Amino acid sequence: METFGKRLYDAMEKRGPLCVGIDPHAALLTRWGLSDDVAGLECFARTVVDALADRVAVVKPQSAFFERFGSQGIGILESIIRQSREAGALVLLDVKRGDIGSTMAAYAAAYLDPASTLCADAITVSPYLGVGSLQPAFDLAAEHGAGVFVLALTSNPEGPSVQHAVTAGGRTVAQTVIDEIAQVNGGAKPFGNLGLVVGATVGKTGHDLSRVNGPLLAPGLGAQGATPADLRIVFGERLHTVLPSYSREVLAAGPEVADLRTAAARAIDACHAALG
Repeated sequence: METFGKRLYDAMEKRGPLCVGIDPHAALLTRWGLSDDVAGLECFARTVVDALADRVAVVKPQSAFFERFGSQGIGILESIIRQSREAGALVLLDVKRGDIGSTMAAYAAAYLDPASTLCADAITVSPYLGVGSLQPAFDLAAEHGAGVFVLALTSNPEGPSVQHAVTAGGRTVAQTVIDEIAQVNGGAKPFGNLGLVVGATVGKTGHDLSRVNGPLLAPGLGAQGATPADLRIVFGERLHTVLPSYSREVLAAGPEVADLRTAAARAIDACHAALG
């Protein structure tokens, strides 16, 4: 069974280092001239998948924007997960789940077990009940060759109050998360199944990412203010493992398929130039 780390590495080599979010929030639906309802959601999601899933390495549906429409929204999410994977893109489902025991195991089964209609190639998770609480997701990911991206240094302004807090051992909370993930990924090639979320907007934080040996998802590019040049500042010598993530910067080019493809190609070129 091929690991997620290997599949992601190959996809980035073949299609370029780009993850495109699928974030159908109300303002974006309106900008596209769509209604803020199930019909608008379905049209938006289908258009993005048709435009990009056969040419970008990763698509990242934000689950919340589908969940808000209830079972019909979840049905559309299931459909675009399937269609995106059939088109060759890896699907990183942005759910940011985090819980303990059997509840975390149930979340893992929902998103990482191939028997589930919501199964994706990878998910995002929150470590703030302790990294150890995420073990059910780590175990199921290893079993099925899936990936897990753990929040570490996020791009939202509220993040540092928690993530930069210093623990009794002298490390920050974020560095503790980083170090624990690095231990799990040790020795994996080309890199491990467990990744970290590190915002492209965070600047020089003084945190050590050198031993992570896993993919580094970098949201915050474009509308949130970061540029590809910021990737060098944030990630330094780990640039070869960075997966830049754009959402509104690319999606705002819609609703025409050709315009979405042009925006994505422009983003890939900019990231290639920045990452070397």
